[in-house]
Amino acid sequence: MNNIGFQIKNRKRRIDSCIVASFKSLPVANVSDCMNRLFAGGSNIRPIHDSTEVIAGAALTVRTRPGDNLVLHHAIDIAEPGDIIVVDAGGDQTNALMGEIMAALAIKKGVAGIIINGAIRDAAEIRRMGLPVFATGISHRGPYKDGPGEINTPICIDGMVIEAGDLILADGDGVLSVSIDHAEAILAAAQAKYAAEQVEIAAIENGSVDRSWVVNALKARGCVFE
Repeated sequence: MNNIGFQIKNRKRRIDSCIVASFKSLPVANVSDCMNRLFAGGSNIRPIHDSTEVIAGAALTVRTRPGDNLVLHHAIDIAEPGDIIVVDAGGDQTNALMGEIMAALAIKKGVAGIIINGAIRDAAEIRRMGLPVFATGISHRGPYKDGPGEINTPICIDGMVIEAGDLILADGDGVLSVSIDHAEAILAAAQAKYAAEQVEIAAIENGSVDRSWVVNALKARGCVFE
């Protein structure tokens, strides 16, 4: 029997919790810059909750047909504390894939956040509950529960591939996935970039910042000054 498109897999790997904790102190933009600005979950996925603090956790991946949340229900049931459930629902906003009840279940399971390439509902109540939720939109129309769908298979959101167990980061600037295999190197680079930016901000505040690079860059690119 062909089960492609309707299967539940076990995660083979999961990002280390110590690495996750270290990334929480870094803006997503800094991490993105250290990945050559090539990876992003798309500008359409925005925070529904009020806080824009960085959330970080291991990816529990979900792929579902637009408007159906059967496998998302199961993903919540099997989630481990600290997981971030990432759902590829094709970006469709016709039907909401989750609302207040599923948010309550996720909080009880210790889920660190839910990211949906699709719509949610009960937005005001989810904000009150405090669960970090990112989505492309809001719709009062409820979902179907028929399948098909997949859990812990690779998914792709706006060109960004996410493997089960990868590091997921999200804040007010958007969503980013970091491969387990590259996480430590990217962490070191992002920490260095963040430290350098703090030095620059301090220089701006005390009036010692050197902005000569702007004119030098213009001249190097052939800009004419008259």
